[in-house]
Amino acid sequence: MALVPCQVLRVAILLSYCSILCNYKAIEMPSHQTYGGSWKFLTFIDLVIQAVFFGICVLTDLSTLLTRDSGNQEQERQLRKLISLRDWTLAVLAFPVGVHTTVLPFILIEMRTSHHQYPSRSSGLAAICTFSVGYILWVCWIHHVTGMWVYPFLEHIGSGARIIFFGSTTILMNFLYLLGEVLNNYIWDTQRTKAPPGQDTQCNLSCDKPVQNLCKKT
Repeated sequence: MALVPCQVLRVAILLSYCSILCNYKAIEMPSHQTYGGSWKFLTFIDLVIQAVFFGICVLTDLSTLLTRDSGNQEQERQLRKLISLRDWTLAVLAFPVGVHTTVLPFILIEMRTSHHQYPSRSSGLAAICTFSVGYILWVCWIHHVTGMWVYPFLEHIGSGARIIFFGSTTILMNFLYLLGEVLNNYIWDTQRTKAPPGQDTQCNLSCDKPVQNLCKKT
């Protein structure tokens, strides 16, 4: 069975991210040769997150094609886990971290074409806070080892201003998580109101076959 356009799009996006990462690593920049390498930059970390996320999306699509109409409950259970991982990665990492770069259009397309189930708000916010604090500690550790800040402007502000800046970025990440949750709910609540009576929006308006298959069984 031929892949539907959204599935083809996910493959294309994944390949583009892999190409960007390969070219990024091939660029000889002095900062890439210092302690932490490319991993000290949030832009590079975001590229890896996006590549991993769309890799999970493609794996989900392939798993759906392989398990469709198989009747194997264990395979369906594993597929549900994969879908949950995909949704969690979008909610906690791909959308909040991706908003600060040009990858946002791809995330919005993915959010529009496929329904994603957000985790509970408390666990989602806890996860994004953990990521934010982890990256801040990583930046501080690099400064401790090398004596230089990853972002030069941090050299020109006082310690109090740095604390305010780091705290503000953590709050911003929490806001972006909530924005993604609201946007996701708005997209699918709007589609639900447009759906014919008696039809499940997730099953009929999404091109996400895993969701459709799971809906049919409920």
